[in-house]
Amino acid sequence: MDTRKNHRVLVVAAIATVTLIIGACDSVKEPPRPLTAEEQALVTASNGFGLELFDAVIDESDGDNLFISPLSVSMALGMAYNGALGSTEEGMREALSFGDLTSDQINENYRSLIDLLIGMDRKVTMEIANSIWYSDEFTVFDEFIATCEAYFAAVVSSLDFAAPSASSTINDWVSEHTGGKITDIVDSPIDPATVMFLINAVYFKADWTCKFDEEATYDETFHIDDETDKTVKMMVLDSDGLISRVDQERFQAFSLTYGSGYFAMTILLPKEEVALDDVAAELTPEIWRSTLDGLYESDVTFKMPRFEMEFDTSLVDVLSTLGMEVAFIEGEADFGKMSPDQQLFISEVKHKSWIRVDEEGTEAAAATSVEIDAGASMPEEIVIDRPFIFVIHDHHSGALIFMGKVVDPPSV
Repeated sequence: MDTRKNHRVLVVAAIATVTLIIGACDSVKEPPRPLTAEEQALVTASNGFGLELFDAVIDESDGDNLFISPLSVSMALGMAYNGALGSTEEGMREALSFGDLTSDQINENYRSLIDLLIGMDRKVTMEIANSIWYSDEFTVFDEFIATCEAYFAAVVSSLDFAAPSASSTINDWVSEHTGGKITDIVDSPIDPATVMFLINAVYFKADWTCKFDEEATYDETFHIDDETDKTVKMMVLDSDGLISRVDQERFQAFSLTYGSGYFAMTILLPKEEVALDDVAAELTPEIWRSTLDGLYESDVTFKMPRFEMEFDTSLVDVLSTLGMEVAFIEGEADFGKMSPDQQLFISEVKHKSWIRVDEEGTEAAAATSVEIDAGASMPEEIVIDRPFIFVIHDHHSGALIFMGKVVDPPSV
């Protein structure tokens, strides 16, 4: 595992560290309340995981656009973590960068972080929802359910997974909590081996603190690489101090706020000679901290493309490389705190996301589904390899119809 892992902080537009920029357009100076030390530790852990995740997804991708919600993945796996034991728990702790945080600290601060983010700014729509769906033929420990309800505000429901409507019931819930942008996170029909889904949904919608001038948007050339150009709709903002910027050795950073100024989008633009993927791979807490500390208001004409995109991926391979491989191995994974029934393992972590950035602001949604399967139980092996007695009888009366003893089984 890369030693940088525990020292990275993910740049999460509009969700992670809130960058405040003071300007016109009614922005504010102070956050609603400071983070506690434990909350900050969880944010740092979640962000450290997110940066590793982002870098790993880039490595697994084909070089095209991608867009993920590390917060969504972290919360879905955070629920699953409460059911893990042994090496499965250790691997998930490593992958999620929980460090020395106790399980109680992790859960309590997920809860307070949810409350903080969704109540951060009355001008911004910020929704975080969690749910657990399990087969009505599957037994789940009450303590596991109670933990997820208390700390993740999870909606918990049993379903007949064999019913044709089961997947649409779950997908309707996801759609409702992502502004209708994520509609099919669960496939139909549900795999007979699947006994549970742990799902997180995140939805964000906000206007810029000061909007781009829609009439100023124009066609401009966007340079994809040295050989490829395309025409994009380029938005224009005469910032009058509403853009904060800083020059770093490998990139420039620009921040624009939403709503009252509590949420921001921070854009990292690599220097001409630097590859974009290298910037993502090289970010450290020190670089990110110096970027935030170095931001200053700048009177510039700021231009960026208007865009809309969606992305979906399986995170099984990526999460395995981050340290939680055992959670995906049938027969080795241990989710003994989740259910007494069978050998459970994570068969899939599916992530879907959508974003639109235009002159008005940003709308984004993401959902993460952690699919729990019941492994095929290994039959107990019984070998009749010594002398035995046999009885032929009926079960109703118990009458002994035949009896025998075999000491030396004769060949047939």
